[in-house]
Amino acid sequence: MNEKLSLTELQLIIKDSIYLAMPDMYWVIAEISEIKENYNGHCYLDLVEKHPDEVSIRSRVKAVIWSSRYRFIKSFFESSAGESLREGLKVLIRVKIEYHEIYGLSLVINDIDPAFTIGDMALRRQQILKRLEEEGVITMNKDLDFPVVPQRIAVISSSGAAGYVDFIKHLKWNSYGYAFYTVRFEAPMQGKETEAGLIKALDKIASHLDKFDLAVIIRGGGSQADLSWFDNYNIAFYITQFPLPVITGIGHEKDLSVTDIVA
Repeated sequence: MNEKLSLTELQLIIKDSIYLAMPDMYWVIAEISEIKENYNGHCYLDLVEKHPDEVSIRSRVKAVIWSSRYRFIKSFFESSAGESLREGLKVLIRVKIEYHEIYGLSLVINDIDPAFTIGDMALRRQQILKRLEEEGVITMNKDLDFPVVPQRIAVISSSGAAGYVDFIKHLKWNSYGYAFYTVRFEAPMQGKETEAGLIKALDKIASHLDKFDLAVIIRGGGSQADLSWFDNYNIAFYITQFPLPVITGIGHEKDLSVTDIVA
């Protein structure tokens, strides 16, 4: 074939071919890799699908939710799922395929099904617990000898957290008159840095084992979205291997994360 095409002509052929082959709306499962809102109220996302190892990426595409739909989708999703749209969340989205001569392939999101995300979060949680059980480590931290009166306490919490302030107040004014020695280790209590921050804080405590009787992780109440960062295999496994007893105070009494279960 000797026909010569300009780059624009080639792009338009690709565009027409895509629209002819896939003219409808499609339901697609993907993980949010990046998400940001711009000043116009539009939401831009980077969507990925990962290999079974949950690390390497199998496919990636850009997506957008125009402001006219985003306000409704965001509100409905958060009220239904108890979770905000964020990085690392797996979603079921209804999309139309777009192709632009300059910006390439992208997806325009028309709807997001919160029921899928709720089910996926519950499934992931059960998979983490099952894995810990199969590895025979889920009760290892609970099986450690617990001091009769632990007085040297390493506290992991974020600066200024209300939960931390309440905890220290209860220790100080305890009815038995015990004196407690506490050291706070800073760590983020929500967001994608939670895992690395918590493990780093536990590492610091582990390097001074002779100074502490136990470690306490404190995070006050919050939404399911805020607390879901503690449904994390790496955090849970690290706690099962920790040489000191770990106590958790995460969320309210009704809240129970994977981190709570293994501590």
